[in-house]
Amino acid sequence: MTSSDAKALSVSDLNKRSRQALERDMGEVWVEGELSNVSKPASGHIYFTLKDDRAQVRCALFRQRARFVAAPMRDGDQVKLRGKVSLFEPRGDYQLIAEAVQAAGLGELLAAFERLKAQLDGEGVFVNARPLPYPPRKLLILSSASGAAIRDVLAVLNARWPLADVTLIPVPVQGAEAAPAMISALALLNRQKQLDPARDAVLITRGGGSLEDLWAFNSEHLARAIFNSRLPVMSAVGHEVDTTLADFAADVRAPTPSAAAERLVPDGRALLQALGQSEARLTRAVRASLQRESQRLDHLRARLKHPGEQLAQRRQHVETLFQRLQRAMNHSLGQQQSRTAQLAKRLASQDMTRLHQAEQARLAQLDRRLKGAVARTLEARRARLSSVARELNAVSPLAVLGRGYAIAQDSTGQVVRRAEDTVPGQTLSLRLGEGRLSVEVKRRHKK
Repeated sequence: MTSSDAKALSVSDLNKRSRQALERDMGEVWVEGELSNVSKPASGHIYFTLKDDRAQVRCALFRQRARFVAAPMRDGDQVKLRGKVSLFEPRGDYQLIAEAVQAAGLGELLAAFERLKAQLDGEGVFVNARPLPYPPRKLLILSSASGAAIRDVLAVLNARWPLADVTLIPVPVQGAEAAPAMISALALLNRQKQLDPARDAVLITRGGGSLEDLWAFNSEHLARAIFNSRLPVMSAVGHEVDTTLADFAADVRAPTPSAAAERLVPDGRALLQALGQSEARLTRAVRASLQRESQRLDHLRARLKHPGEQLAQRRQHVETLFQRLQRAMNHSLGQQQSRTAQLAKRLASQDMTRLHQAEQARLAQLDRRLKGAVARTLEARRARLSSVARELNAVSPLAVLGRGYAIAQDSTGQVVRRAEDTVPGQTLSLRLGEGRLSVEVKRRHKK
């Protein structure tokens, strides 16, 4: 069979078979190299070239996988990627379809980071949680003077709180000299006596970068310096996914430099808006209060009468009362006069002489009855008294003395009842029926 009789493949079949052979025979591989020609179109896919000093290969990282990649994917970065060898059939381009990308050497750095993090955490270096003054009287920023981070921070501060007193302390934020420079600057700020921890704050910040770019912020000595700082410290290093030891040691961590500025100061525009709303509410409240008071004033004005009118009403009221009083007095006087006339008439109809004689007879009769009652009462009381006197005399010791007995008393007036109660020569007083005798005891006789 001549060459002209052989069946020829189409270009599409050739590229398809080549793709299938590459994907079948090569499978999944790990490749390390330098990024170049990184392209990030609006579709979300990432296209780039991976090269070394002798060769290069086109690569594609599709959107579904790109969102899980933590590496920054910039030209010049050294990376490791895992992917499948394939071929783009429409152009016949040999390419590597990436599944995962990480910075070269990332495993060793991450291991060192985790070891140091565990050590410092065990020592209590990450326990700072002091509140920062809001807003700070003076804000001290440790950052690169030419970096994007300080521009973002200053832009946010100027937009939100133009009154902020900001001092930039320029320090390197990448490389071997970065950590010592930040430690020295932080120590200098803590020695300044005019700074007040209750009113001032320190912000340590820089923009995003690879793990190697941010490695200065994983310095053990910098973390200890932040922990021991007298001034409260906020750390805002890299992007939201970046985390350093400086973030853990700081009192407050912000995900980005812009977010740090937003947390440090209030939004002046929002405050002005709130103030405007408060002013509007106050104006409405005052206007409503004025309207209510105006209505109340109108009501009081309607109730208020002229003094002359009030006096005329009071004068009329007094005259009415005077007329009522006069009528009442006249009525009462008429009643008294009528009663007096009736009494006079009744008195005139009586015979005064006969009445006088009847009263004299009545008084005489009452006098006789009174005298008789008094005589009878006296006689009964005399009889009662005689009876009581006889009973009393019957039990009186004086009656016994009258029959010849005597009562002997010693010098103290005590009655002597037994001979044994005396002594020879003792003077006694004898009370007789009539009179007393003083006698001397010559001798005692037993019963």
